[in-house]
Amino acid sequence: MSESTSPTSPDAVPPPSPRATSAAAEDYLERIAALIKTKGYARVVDIAAELKISQASVTTMVQRLDADGLVKYEKYRGMVLTDAGEAVAARIAHRHELLTQLLRFFELPEDVIFRDVEGMEHHISGETLEALERLTRYLDAHPAIVAQLRR
Repeated sequence: MSESTSPTSPDAVPPPSPRATSAAAEDYLERIAALIKTKGYARVVDIAAELKISQASVTTMVQRLDADGLVKYEKYRGMVLTDAGEAVAARIAHRHELLTQLLRFFELPEDVIFRDVEGMEHHISGETLEALERLTRYLDAHPAIVAQLRR
């Protein structure tokens, strides 16, 4: 049994499964979380500028995220992530950081890493992510193996 697994009683309620979100919704949540972290707020105009799309498209998606309970949106005022939205954004950020760290072991150019991570991060299963996390921890603890891989 892993450290994160605990015995359950027959009456135990399983934890909620992670909310299923589309790759587009994940991109928005990732940007919203980043904006809130750096600026203290997120507005439609800021998201549109970062994603290089129209404000109307952003408004449509933000309204959908609001309906899904991932953001709380007030027209002309901006938005905040709900607890569920924060959980999804944290999961996305973790995936992004892990894949970036793994690809950096191979000394790939940063622009290649960025482009590849953006492509992979939405399409990787939880099982594969766990395996890559174990691999990354192993490589981090064994720099000699990393040096061999780079040769």
